[in-house]
Amino acid sequence: MLRTMTTATNTMSQLHSQLDTIGNNIANSNTYGFKTTDVKFQELLYQQFNNDKADLSERQSPTGIRYGSGAAISQTTMNWKQGSLQSTDRNLDFAFQEPKQYLNILMPDGEGGQQTAYTRQGALYVSPTENGQLMLVNGDGYPVANAEGQAILIPDNVSGFSLNESGRLIVSYPDGSTVERELAVSVLQKPQLMEHLSNAYIVLPNNLDELGVTQQDVLTDLQGEERNEISLVNGILELSNVDISKEMTELMTTQRSYQFSARSITIADQMMGLINGIR
Repeated sequence: MLRTMTTATNTMSQLHSQLDTIGNNIANSNTYGFKTTDVKFQELLYQQFNNDKADLSERQSPTGIRYGSGAAISQTTMNWKQGSLQSTDRNLDFAFQEPKQYLNILMPDGEGGQQTAYTRQGALYVSPTENGQLMLVNGDGYPVANAEGQAILIPDNVSGFSLNESGRLIVSYPDGSTVERELAVSVLQKPQLMEHLSNAYIVLPNNLDELGVTQQDVLTDLQGEERNEISLVNGILELSNVDISKEMTELMTTQRSYQFSARSITIADQMMGLINGIR
């Protein structure tokens, strides 16, 4: 009976993690550029009992008895499928048309410095700086990086903005002059190695050496002639790729599995009580 309880407890802890993942997906169903996370399970070690030597009848199922130890999460993967597109007709809104292209954003690293994060959120804004210039930021106020990895600054008194297909910001001024700034865009070669930071932001893992790969193996910065590979459309935002019906189905299935495991612990406890009573 104790083994039954252990098996159920092992599975319940993993099901609880799956419930957290599903809840995060549903909570970000309206987050622009968010990619859903899928959870896969695998069976834990089991013990084989070959106690059927005297049983000579033919069976369709494997011989013997397999006593498992529960199930555990084997892999948590992000679904990189492109989300639906929503028209906004706003000059500083854009959406990538290639599923693995990401905009580079400068975010605090928690140690007083900056780190490069990657996102598909395409709602951009301009924020005034102390030196009288304007800085290009995203909806959360983080600076958008240029091809050199620095914040994009432009002179003030702007009359209009536009983004072309190759990821260049074109700024117009009342005197008819224009200024161009290149947005840093990267394409992910090994997206499953990226770490989910928060909401729609992902970052490079810190243990690239342990994984046996380099930054160039994981992603490629589209610069120079490679900028022609960038494919974005202006005036449109990419919605999250969360399938609410699928997530709700997974939620109910996981809850039922959790209830089943909890019920097995209760039954095992009751059986132990009966045995103790007989003794």
